[in-house]
Amino acid sequence: MTKEELMRKAITLSEENVAAGGGPFGAVIARNGEIIATGTNRVTPDCDPTAHAEVSAIRAAAQKLGTFDLSGCEIYTSCEPCPMCLGAIYWARLDRMYYGNDKQDAARIGFDDAFIYQELEKDPVQRRLHSERLLSKEAIRAFEAWMAKPDKTEY
Repeated sequence: MTKEELMRKAITLSEENVAAGGGPFGAVIARNGEIIATGTNRVTPDCDPTAHAEVSAIRAAAQKLGTFDLSGCEIYTSCEPCPMCLGAIYWARLDRMYYGNDKQDAARIGFDDAFIYQELEKDPVQRRLHSERLLSKEAIRAFEAWMAKPDKTEY
């Protein structure tokens, strides 16, 4: 399939998802023009705030391929990803991303992520979400164990 055909599939998924009661987002993960997995926004039907189309597609592709490393794959998404999804795309090591609507289009229909980008720039104590460091001397033990583990799978 061409890039345009794969993007049209993501757009069709987003439209079908709206008709089915979900959010207006769809995503396709492909490798060499072949669809590996798809995802739609399932936040409200699944009561899962992380069930965005891109994350859903990444989960399905990783499961299908049996790996957390999606190098060699591309993602086609009906909208520019939110910060969470963009992070997931980087963590999954997708080679390329294509999107239809941009974040300004999303903001116009009530999906505005600008505040998250602004929050990330702040020192944790200045963020709207109260946070404080707690038991760091105990928490570091897992990191020390990880560093000492000779047979760890790096990711």
